[in-house]
Amino acid sequence: MSKYDDIINLPHHISSERPQMSNYARAAQFAPFAALTGYDDEIKETARLTDCKAEIDEYVKQELNRKLLQIKEKIGENPLVELTYYVPYQWKSGGKYITKKFKIKKIDELQKVIICEGETEIPIDDIYEINGEFEI
Repeated sequence: MSKYDDIINLPHHISSERPQMSNYARAAQFAPFAALTGYDDEIKETARLTDCKAEIDEYVKQELNRKLLQIKEKIGENPLVELTYYVPYQWKSGGKYITKKFKIKKIDELQKVIICEGETEIPIDDIYEINGEFEI
């Protein structure tokens, strides 16, 4: 004889005063509590690998300068150019390389930036590769 024999076979109680809770709402009561909201995201961000900016040799620099001159000659046509460039992270060291197509509006030699359609500015020193419809 068990001490729960008197209640073990009773039917499940359903309240006549309160609505029955859904299974989803019941499960939410037992969800883990995150005291440090966003902490897991910060840990993942810290652990994420970043790229270092690659050193470009003189031959590649000369080739990039040659292509920039060709773009400058066709600047009135807003040439479509695919640029691979380095974007440093603002919140931690390192960065990443992005390859994107742009229509070039202006090359500002004084500020050393390429100004693209949509006012995107890309520092010339961060450019790794240039491809496009500008070649003569």
